This record gives sequence, C-alpha cells and structure tokens, in this order.
Amino acid sequence: MVSAGQLIWVSFRPLLRLVLSVLGGFVITKVDIFPAVAARGAGQVALNITMPCLMFSKMVPAFSSSNISVLGPLFAIGAIYQFMGIGLSWLIKQFFWVPHRFRYGMLAAGGWGNYGDIPTAVIMSITGAAPFNGEADQDLAVAYISALILYYMFTFFPLGGNRLIALDFKGPEVEPEEVQESIRTRRKFLLCGWPKALKQKMLYRLADPENTDCENQFKDSEMTRNEKALADEPVDLQPCPGLHVPYHEDATIVAPSEAAQPICRTEPESTVTTHGEHKDGSTSYTPAPFNPSRHPILRRWKTISPSLRTAVESICMPASLAIIVSLVIALITPVKALFVQVDGYYMPSAPDGDPPLAFIIDFAGFMGAASVPLGLICLGSALARLKVPHWSSMPLGAILSLAVGRMVAMPVLGVLICKGLIHVNFISKEDKVLQFVCIFFSRLPTATTQVFVTQVYSGTGSADHLPAFLIPQYFLMFLSMTALSAFTLQLLF
Repeated sequence: MVSAGQLIWVSFRPLLRLVLSVLGGFVITKVDIFPAVAARGAGQVALNITMPCLMFSKMVPAFSSSNISVLGPLFAIGAIYQFMGIGLSWLIKQFFWVPHRFRYGMLAAGGWGNYGDIPTAVIMSITGAAPFNGEADQDLAVAYISALILYYMFTFFPLGGNRLIALDFKGPEVEPEEVQESIRTRRKFLLCGWPKALKQKMLYRLADPENTDCENQFKDSEMTRNEKALADEPVDLQPCPGLHVPYHEDATIVAPSEAAQPICRTEPESTVTTHGEHKDGSTSYTPAPFNPSRHPILRRWKTISPSLRTAVESICMPASLAIIVSLVIALITPVKALFVQVDGYYMPSAPDGDPPLAFIIDFAGFMGAASVPLGLICLGSALARLKVPHWSSMPLGAILSLAVGRMVAMPVLGVLICKGLIHVNFISKEDKVLQFVCIFFSRLPTATTQVFVTQVYSGTGSADHLPAFLIPQYFLMFLSMTALSAFTLQLLF
C-alpha cells in the first residue's frame, strides 16, 4: 500500500518538470531571444519530426493483436469527454455572455483539450516509476496517448472541429453591449420566466381546448423578427418549367380541386426558360439547354470536395501517418519482428544480435526523446505571446465557469464515468495503465492549437478573446491535476 504522501509526491513531481520546461520557453520569449519565427520553426520540428518519432518508437513495441481492442475504449472515452466539454460550453453560453467573435470558439474550447504535450509529459513520468512497472508501462501509456491524439486530430481537422472557429468570423459585428443585453434577457427567462410562460400556455389550452387561436397567438409571439419577415414576404408563384399553361385575359380563377397543373415557387437562381405563343393564345415554356455545372451531383461534389481534401491532408500529416503505419506494423507479426523482438517468432538477426530494422526504432526513440521538452518550450512561448485584455472588458463569468468546469467538474465526472466503465469491464480491470490514461484525459485544459487556428481564421493574425479563457485553466491545472492524479493512483493501487 502506497502512502498518501508518496502518492502526492509522485503526482506533483511530473508537474514540476512540466512547469520548469514551460517557464523556460516563457522566459526566453519575454527577453526576446526566442522570436516568433524561431518558435514557429521549433513547433514545426516538434509536430513533423520529433512527435511522429516518439509515437512510432512507443507504439510498435506496445501494440499487438492481443491488445488492439483497447482502441475501442480509448476512442469512446475521447468522444465522451469531447461531448461533455461541448455541452459544458453550450450551457455556459446560456447563462454568461461570450464575445460575438468567440461564440463558436467557445464550443471548440470546451470540446478539444491539450492532448499532446501535457499528458505525454506527465503520464510518461508517472508510469515510468513505482507503483507502475517502469519502461514497459511507459511505452504502453504513450501508445494509448497516441490513439487519443489520433482521435483528437481526426475530429478537429477532417470532421470539421476547426470550422467552428471559422464561423466566429462570419457575419456582421455585434457590439458586446447587445450580446450582454440578450444574455440578460435569456438568463431572466431561464431562471424566472419559463414557469410563467408555461402556466400562461396551459391556461390558454384549459380555457378552450378546441380553440387554437390563443395557442397560435402564443406561438406567433415567440417568432423572431427574421421569421416574421420571411412569413410576410410575398411568394411569386409561376407554372413549373416545361408545362403548357393556358392563359386568357378574361380567364377566371380556377379552384385548387379543379386545377390540372401544379404550381412551383420561383427562385432567384432558377433555370432561365424561353417561351412562345401558340395560335390559340396559350404560352409554352421550354427549359434552357442543360448546363453541366448546375447538375445536383456536381454541385454536391463542389460542396464536399474541400472537406474531403482537408480530410486527406490531415491523414497525410506526419503524426497521423506515424500512428497509422505503427499500428499496421504492430499488428503484422512478421513485419513487427523486423523491428523488435517478438516472443514465439523467429527472425534472423543483424550482426549485433538485434532484429534487422532495430536501428529504425533506435533512431525514432532518439529523436522522440526531444518531443516533450521541445513541445513544452513552444507552449511556454505561446503563453508568453498571449495578450490578455483589460479585466473590465472580459466576460469573467464565462471565463471562470469554463476554467472550473474543465479543470474540476469534468475530472470528477471523468472518474465516475471511468469507474462505471471499469465495473462493466468495458475498460479492462487488469490494465492499470489504460485506466489511468482514460481518467487522466478528463483533466486537460483547452488546446493551445486553437490559438494558431484562430489567428489564421481571424484575417488579422490575432486571437483577442481566447487568451483570457486559456490562462486561468493553465493556472488551475497544476492544483487540480496534482490532487486528481494522487486520487486516481489511490483508486488503482
């Protein structure tokens, strides 16, 4: 049985290493010896070289056909935490005002956490020492982290999580005062107004159940100004193209039941038609020649092709390719035996007695060792460049609610959810590393990747509102992560 003091120290020690690495990047940025160009270059090296090498060197030895089934629980946990975070952000938006240019970025901030540098640094340190089994559990932990990183990257880029951020910068500007007034009205209705509205609606129905005028009047009062404008807009009705419709100046109105021809709405972009008059005075409409560019299939392809291209580009990123290639190698025993020793399978060795391609694993491990320190330095540099606006103009309610929700409420719920999944054996009861990784990922702050994506979509290279939401989470992280890591170790051991 591990003592409480030992558990706290085991949980706190990795954070000291993390803080010192982040502080190093913060300091060299503030003293102007690590400029933005150098930081971007270091970030590209970490993303495209050192991180793929780290994943490859850990995943190939760790995964096999016997434990590949853990990908199901890992992806399920990633989805659960993601929807929990998005739901938390949406709930906060209902009660606290959020800047108009951060209304969708708020959802992204709740749904996607820092799945890269922080969990890799902390989990590698904790699983590399007692009460875990040293290097074997460390390799297994990094392999599990890689699967969650793959889920994060796939949902953020190919599946369109980054588009939430792009939506913030579409449409006209809305002043903060208007947003605040709208939220005050909504909050008043949610807290006090809905019982009165429900009671009023029930009274309408009880007064005259067969008369729907009151109910329609109630519904009409709930329509927005845009809906009313659309409802009052006159609709231009014309015969469908290609139909022969008789017309006379003294024609009478034909009742719907007597009408032989259907009526279609005309649209601004409808196909241009030509018409001519017959001897009897009737007019016929002839469709314009076929235009291939307006074919529904081609229009649909133009709509989905950018998303498909983005998905392919994301899969072809070095980190994604490294994960996919590692899984393929790990699951094919003859191929895996070329890189590492495989029990029960004979593979001719190199002159040094190791497998023929063991030098590739050595190289990947050597380069991968730089991934975590380099990533943490880049994280410190990014935090140093964040410009926090004056507190009087910040949405303090939303900022504090998101920080407490992500760093306190979600970890508590994560422990309960994982314990339930362990109880039903969806998460293996024997795999302590898997249990620790699944619980740990519930306590991660918002990803700093969102800063760079916001800078791209803003058009001005700025991310004005996001820093105020990030910094409280990272400050709160050190306390909450230590306490919850110690609690998780006590649960497992």
